[in-house]
Amino acid sequence: MIRRHKGRGAASNPEGRFESTRFQAEDDGWHREEDESRPATEVREELARSVITRNDSPDVGFEQATNPYRGCEHGCIYCYARPSHAYLNLSPGLDFETKLFAKTNLEEILRSELSKRSYVCKPINIGSNTDVYQPIEKRWRLTRAALALLNECNHPCTIVTKNALIERDLDILAPMAERNLVQVFISINSLDNKLASKLEPRASAPHRRLQAVKALHDAGVPVGVLVAPIIPALNEKDVEGIIERAAVNGANSIGYTCIRLPHELKQLFREWLELHYPDRATHIISLIQQMNGGKDYDSNFATRMRGQGVFADIIRKRVQVATRKAGLDRAWDTVLDTSQFIPPRVASPQGELF
Repeated sequence: MIRRHKGRGAASNPEGRFESTRFQAEDDGWHREEDESRPATEVREELARSVITRNDSPDVGFEQATNPYRGCEHGCIYCYARPSHAYLNLSPGLDFETKLFAKTNLEEILRSELSKRSYVCKPINIGSNTDVYQPIEKRWRLTRAALALLNECNHPCTIVTKNALIERDLDILAPMAERNLVQVFISINSLDNKLASKLEPRASAPHRRLQAVKALHDAGVPVGVLVAPIIPALNEKDVEGIIERAAVNGANSIGYTCIRLPHELKQLFREWLELHYPDRATHIISLIQQMNGGKDYDSNFATRMRGQGVFADIIRKRVQVATRKAGLDRAWDTVLDTSQFIPPRVASPQGELF
């Protein structure tokens, strides 16, 4: 049933695209008060067999990644990772932000994979699918464990997050930055706290993310800002403001993407618009379709991140002008040092002689 859930992004819990059974709620005529409950967050432990994924998509700025968590408590309604929950026989809706998985053996498996003789060192992106500093990281500390390992063996990494919790790990990030081993990106797509609380209900507020940018910069950690995703007629009015404030707070680069609506996200985002912005829902969807060749989503690598057409061109030029005016570089242009990598030792029950 479609309704607002406090502290959550999705308005419903539709079945994933692989489910063979469909359920539909029907009104039986009995009066019910609006459900004010807050769906609880459940975290299940997962033992991963491998934790490094490879990527050859030409529009993604990294080749390797690791993700400590499945699902994301931030609840961003636009999240392109939502459809991945369907592979777990869970809904990309509320399940994605309430039924989470923590890869509790992440550090152990990552150590094993990095120690293989065949391993070739390339920067690893931490959190390519879901946010590695989402609220449950406070307890599970899997991201911190991965960072500590990478720091130990001088392995470069990039991080993308929208949570100020990253400040907790400055004691690891700062020494890595001194050796050119890390680049952080903070995602900020709006300066409007009220809008952000609806779009990204459990992520840090925009002003708090800007404070995190400054904290990283002051600690000597290179930090860029990703204006992502830009949603036409909703948050695109803040593009120039975000870039200007990013520069003031010490960001070194800017990147951006436009909203993508693959698979179940089409339905979820429409529901969200009808709940929060019914007066402009049709207009926003129309603009999104204009940016995707008349469709809700175009998977073409050449256009899926930035869109196409007149409106997409306007956004691109606005970002370029604002970035140039602020004196910032493009995101993902930083080259990290892979030459310092020393394969980590794998724990052995026999111990070591030397």
